[in-house]
Amino acid sequence: MQQNYSGIWPVAPTPFNADGTLDLDGMRRVLDLMIDQKVDGICILANFSEQFLISDAERATLTKLSLEHVAGRVPVIVTISHFATPIVVDRAKEAKALGADILMMMPPYHGSLIKADAEQTFEQFQMVGEVGLPIMVQDAPISGVSLPVPLLVRMAKEIEMVKLFKIETPQAADKLRALVKMGGPAIEGPFDGEEAITLLADLDAGATGGMTSAMIPDLIGPIIREHLRGNRAAALQGYKRVLPAINHENRQCGFRSAKAAMVEGNVIKSDFCRHPIRPLHPQARAALVELLGDLDPLILRWGK
Repeated sequence: MQQNYSGIWPVAPTPFNADGTLDLDGMRRVLDLMIDQKVDGICILANFSEQFLISDAERATLTKLSLEHVAGRVPVIVTISHFATPIVVDRAKEAKALGADILMMMPPYHGSLIKADAEQTFEQFQMVGEVGLPIMVQDAPISGVSLPVPLLVRMAKEIEMVKLFKIETPQAADKLRALVKMGGPAIEGPFDGEEAITLLADLDAGATGGMTSAMIPDLIGPIIREHLRGNRAAALQGYKRVLPAINHENRQCGFRSAKAAMVEGNVIKSDFCRHPIRPLHPQARAALVELLGDLDPLILRWGK
């Protein structure tokens, strides 16, 4: 049976205690909040999970904890990106053994200059595909690797497990439109990303889902569902309502936004940032809370 890859699949943030250690109880509360936000799936260990600030041992702890705590209530995507193919494959096998539903990975890159070419990228995804879990391709500028539409379509058609595509590049709607047209049924899950700042254009271009932060998926999910039902007018109204908060998140706060809102709503105790990340500026935090206030999202009420 074909999986329905649609709806809202946000990234879970990784909470830290005030001393910088992992807040494992907080992680469980984050996951419970997200399920109460009516998400269709949860992604862990992504960039918005601060995967670049987490040790390998912490990755293992978070993967096991998250999969055990979610316990099949919604599908879980485990991010496994790394430059080294053997490491990516090992991460994929570990995630599968622990019960992951889907894998997400960027193309291989290290820094700004060490990048895989098209064939090397295809080969890495092909090797991960042999592990036997569906794969989401994360096409994001952070990698600096070019993933042209013909390469993505080739991956979808020649690697059975490559099924989903999170498109976060500039002019994402144009790329999604071309991907859906060229790939046809092989593109089972074309997704919007980048905090949903281009969501409406991406849905118009054929996106069936979105991967945002965990800040307001309870408000973004209905926009996606209305659009998929053919009610674009309702989707447009919902999008207009949330866009100021999304813009502030995208341009001013980044991955720090969801945890700041979770502290405000007593979901977690601390929004500690590991060095060299700086804490969110008080003015940026205050503006975020102000913009969220009128929206009355679950994140501000869940822990109170």
